[in-house]
Amino acid sequence: MSALTVELAGECRTVLPGTAFTMGRVGDLVIDDDNPYLHRSFLAFTHADGFWWLANVGSRASVTLSDPRGLMRSTVGPGARIPLVFGRTVLTFSAGPYSYEVNVEIEAPVVEEVETPAAATSADTTIGSTSFTDGQMLVMIAVAEPLLKRIGTGVWAVPTGVQAARRLGWTQTKFNRKLDNVCDKLDKAGVAGLKGGPGRQAMGRRARLAEYAVSARLVTAQHLPTLDQEHERNAMPTGDER
Repeated sequence: MSALTVELAGECRTVLPGTAFTMGRVGDLVIDDDNPYLHRSFLAFTHADGFWWLANVGSRASVTLSDPRGLMRSTVGPGARIPLVFGRTVLTFSAGPYSYEVNVEIEAPVVEEVETPAAATSADTTIGSTSFTDGQMLVMIAVAEPLLKRIGTGVWAVPTGVQAARRLGWTQTKFNRKLDNVCDKLDKAGVAGLKGGPGRQAMGRRARLAEYAVSARLVTAQHLPTLDQEHERNAMPTGDER
């Protein structure tokens, strides 16, 4: 039976099967004893039925689990538990104004991760029969930037249209036009939640686009440098409105 390693801010603990392990404001590993918004006992790890399990023993906050590449994500609410199947799992959660990240490793994971080719970085990026131009790719990278920078980040961190346009060095009109184009293309390809409608807020569309682009690997962390490149390029007046 494999051991479990829990790491928080550089502090590591090894947990053996048959041993209960808790985390919170108090516990076997103290997350933050100065944060009154954090449960005294929040997370519990146990080994049963051949699996390591994570239980949320708190009463309010949820914890998000992601694989190291952020391709799979689960949310565990109060009173729920979930088996840990990856060799490494990233746990993220918030308590009051503070956010935390915990890394969990298993010696003998149940699921083996297999590397797949990253999405293309050129204008030939395609999903089904839908292709994206460089400008449309930049829109997806800009709205997904927070999710790509930090595994486990929620869609609440998706930038506003103004922030995304400024990040690229674009006018708001240019960003909105290309955002419309991307959403229209994906909507025609069968991706739900991107088509605007009466009463639909723009935040919902950007969040859905960011979530889908990351999960479908249309954009990856390898694309992030293109944001700085585009911003620098637009700092010089070229009149280019690709």
